[in-house]
Amino acid sequence: MPPDFTRRPDDSSASREQFLSLFLRSEREIFRYVAVFVPNVADAEDIVQQTALALWEKFDAYDPELPFTPWACRFALNKARQWIERRQRWQTLLEHGLAEELACRRQELQPQFEARLKNLESCLQELPETQRSLVQAYYYERASIVTLARRFGRTEAATYKMLQRVRHGLRLCLDGHSSPEVL
Repeated sequence: MPPDFTRRPDDSSASREQFLSLFLRSEREIFRYVAVFVPNVADAEDIVQQTALALWEKFDAYDPELPFTPWACRFALNKARQWIERRQRWQTLLEHGLAEELACRRQELQPQFEARLKNLESCLQELPETQRSLVQAYYYERASIVTLARRFGRTEAATYKMLQRVRHGLRLCLDGHSSPEVL
């Protein structure tokens, strides 16, 4: 007899565990399903990750009386379709000279990009060490929010908020409005 997956709305930990259990059991099948539409393995993996996020966001709508994999594959199909549509749009744009236009425009804007990057480096140096470390870890080391939350001794939500504040402060600094220090 299968385990009882009846969810309690107030138990997010149990809901998370239930989702992970169901998703991990279905992940290979979801990947195989996506691979039919998207032959590139890296792209298929990205679509499966996007599918996982969409499934988690809609998990409250999942009926535990129904099989999880077909439900998940419907989400994967939508994500694969979106990927295909984006790719086809880009290919069409590239065929009509967009790549050359972008290259020319980038060349024209190169001095502005370099000045902005130099200003960003200056703004980063003005940040307190904790904030500078957060930016370094998130954007350069590609550390996850979960990892950063542990590293900085904060909740994930607090880490997201801190990163949001730092980005806002950097934006103001880049725009010349103030110092980036935000804590």
